[in-house]
Amino acid sequence: MPPELRARPFVLLRTERQRRVVVAVNRAAAMLGIAPGHTLSDARALEPALEVAEATPEADSALLGRIADWARRYSPWTAADEPDGVVIDITGCAHLFGGEPALAADLTGRLRAAGFAARAAIADTPAAAWGLVRFGSPEQRRHEALDGLPLAALRLPAEMVEGLHALGLRRIGDLHAMPRAGLAARFGTGLLQRYDQAFGRLDEPISPRRPVPDHRERLTFTEPIATPESIAGALRHLLGRLCKGLEAAGQGARRLRLDAHRTDQRVDDEPQSLTLGTSRPVRDPAALARLFAPLLERIELGSGPGLETLVLSATETGPLSAVQTAIEGEGPGDQGSDDKLAELVDRLALRLGERAVLRLVPRESWLPERCVAPHPPMERLPAPKPWPAGQPRPLRLLTPPEPVEATAPLPDDPPLLFVWRGVPHRVRRAEGPERIECEWWRGQGSLGLALRDYYRVEDEGGRRFWLFRAGLYRPDEPPRWFLHGFLG
Repeated sequence: MPPELRARPFVLLRTERQRRVVVAVNRAAAMLGIAPGHTLSDARALEPALEVAEATPEADSALLGRIADWARRYSPWTAADEPDGVVIDITGCAHLFGGEPALAADLTGRLRAAGFAARAAIADTPAAAWGLVRFGSPEQRRHEALDGLPLAALRLPAEMVEGLHALGLRRIGDLHAMPRAGLAARFGTGLLQRYDQAFGRLDEPISPRRPVPDHRERLTFTEPIATPESIAGALRHLLGRLCKGLEAAGQGARRLRLDAHRTDQRVDDEPQSLTLGTSRPVRDPAALARLFAPLLERIELGSGPGLETLVLSATETGPLSAVQTAIEGEGPGDQGSDDKLAELVDRLALRLGERAVLRLVPRESWLPERCVAPHPPMERLPAPKPWPAGQPRPLRLLTPPEPVEATAPLPDDPPLLFVWRGVPHRVRRAEGPERIECEWWRGQGSLGLALRDYYRVEDEGGRRFWLFRAGLYRPDEPPRWFLHGFLG
């Protein structure tokens, strides 16, 4: 909210049943007695100069999601808690920030500096934290603090809360002495479910907004780092720890992500992320550090002192058993050669893009343009079937085949002359035809050419071409000729 609106009563509105209803208020409006649920006319009666704006729930939800992503600086287990909260599982993370109170203070301090009104509560269960942050004191943490909270702190529907009030039950502690069977019979199992979730008797796992990698390492600095040497050193430290965890699990990294959190990072901004893919599972810290080195130059330090947190995640892994270090000079095909080739492939992929570094392998198909397929360079595949004996194939194919004008004396004879791209070629030698027809279940291939008669021809200059006539000969139609490739 702009600073000039914080000092003036301000509300957000939406239309419900043809009425303008208040859905959110600022502190100045709340001090005048205006609250969500009031109609606009009631709110205007309390403050004629009230500032109003239309509520935008979709934009609010998107902003809440970005805040939940930002909160991953504290823990990977974060989720938006519609309509106005974020839930974070800080198990095993609080000590990285000086303990639970320090983490909560840092969290709320950053949110308030960004212009948000924020409160935080830490509890043993998500349900208890939800109730404490909205109805209790942020300093309260233990289950005993829940007893004095109103029943609405259990996330119960309003009509259920009113029914419990009719029985004289107003605080969560009032439910302890009540028979569970009676409560379930009168209010359904939802009441007991919320009650048990608040006190940890029923598990309520947090579904993180983004998948949490199994292998993840974090490094938080007491003082921000900004030099290339310090960033590279921190990354090497993270890689060493990550690779130890991968080794214990018998895994290697296939894809890594490095998240860099700056001191001046906005609450609704994503951290800077660097991604690295490898051609096969890897857990050699030195090799991974070499691959990351050119990527580190992309990190922007912003206007602040630098980076305060680095998080390294193996977002994709693969099985990798322990291997013996290769002896230098073992020859081609040894483990050392494979490792060097894999690292070369990875470096080329980083520079050119993963889709630009591929290898072509044979694929079963009669059509020439379908008989090879791109695959990752280091992927192990079954031994390919050899090409048909005595039927050589071009090293280079035209995609798609290009039409030519050809002259042939008889329907099944090779051409005596053909013109390609305006240049005539007189044929000196020719072999063929070799009839190729595509698989009926795969369609007709490029240009809709199902049946083809191929010829290997050599012109007077010694250049060799692969031509084909499309379709069967028809006396009433001129034959269609195409150049498909170049031989040797």
